[in-house]
Amino acid sequence: MKILSVAIPSYNSQEYMRKCIESLLPGGEDVEIIIVNDGSKDNTAAIADEYARKYPTIVKAVHQENGGHGEAVNAGLRNATGLYFKVVDSDDWVDADAFPKVLAKLKELVAGPETVDMFISNFIYDKVGVKRKKIMRYSKYLPTDEIFSWKDMKKLRVGHYILMHSVIYRTGLLRDCGLVLPKHTFYVDNIFVFQPLPHVRNMYYMDVELYHYYIGREDQSVNEKIMIGRIDQQIKVNKLMIDIMREQKNNRSISKMCRKYMTSYLDIIMTVSSMLLIKSGTDENFEKKQELWKYLRASDGSTYRKIRHGLLGRACNLPGKGGRKLSVAGYKVTQKFYGFN
Repeated sequence: MKILSVAIPSYNSQEYMRKCIESLLPGGEDVEIIIVNDGSKDNTAAIADEYARKYPTIVKAVHQENGGHGEAVNAGLRNATGLYFKVVDSDDWVDADAFPKVLAKLKELVAGPETVDMFISNFIYDKVGVKRKKIMRYSKYLPTDEIFSWKDMKKLRVGHYILMHSVIYRTGLLRDCGLVLPKHTFYVDNIFVFQPLPHVRNMYYMDVELYHYYIGREDQSVNEKIMIGRIDQQIKVNKLMIDIMREQKNNRSISKMCRKYMTSYLDIIMTVSSMLLIKSGTDENFEKKQELWKYLRASDGSTYRKIRHGLLGRACNLPGKGGRKLSVAGYKVTQKFYGFN
């Protein structure tokens, strides 16, 4: 039985995917590496097949027509046989020192009396040209080296969230919650983390830097200009997160801390969407911003009131053109201070 399945969504990744794959191979037979070639037009498919031939008990090569990042993650999940599941993008990699420690702890937890739904570790923003790398660490907010539940968490500060880079989910939980990411849509990593949260009962946090999140390519989806160009996809993800919140509205099994955390997470996504729409400078996108807030209000009035009347919600909805300029100026300061988006 494999301990960990790792999906590598790959599209035209020939220039950097080897580094990603090689960083995972030291996991040996405990790991299942699923390279999903998402309709690439370069040598991605050949590289995937090369590793599958060389490491037949560790590496799977899955080929499909282009469906986008979300569909590649879906394919990885469909083919996963490991007890736990993680996504590592093809231009990222895992840390050589932290990876064996995480695997050893997962094996220990699997052998123990209690199943852990979500395993959390730190990640590094590996930005090109920056000597001092920023680390997203959770030690101030989560109990370390012990199994814990939502009630044991402290409130995470603004911009400090459990992202796809920091999370390993139990594979069965992802399937049980019906996780299927939309095709041909960027920014679905937020849904990947967000949708399973109400089903998580216990967690484990290890204070190690497992994931190296590479930032620096001009064509990356998180480049602000590209995000504005793909704003309709950002809005789509935002609305899907609103829908998830609405569906869980009457679920009494969700802990208060989980609900608060999900509200805070949605708050930051609403802020990012709103500020990108404002920064684009077009009347059409400003109308889209207004419609997005109306969608939240119509879908879930109580969540709308909490977010709209919070600090970020107020900052996103200052009146007039002067208010928009003030919102953008405030967002830039917040963005620099907290490091989100």
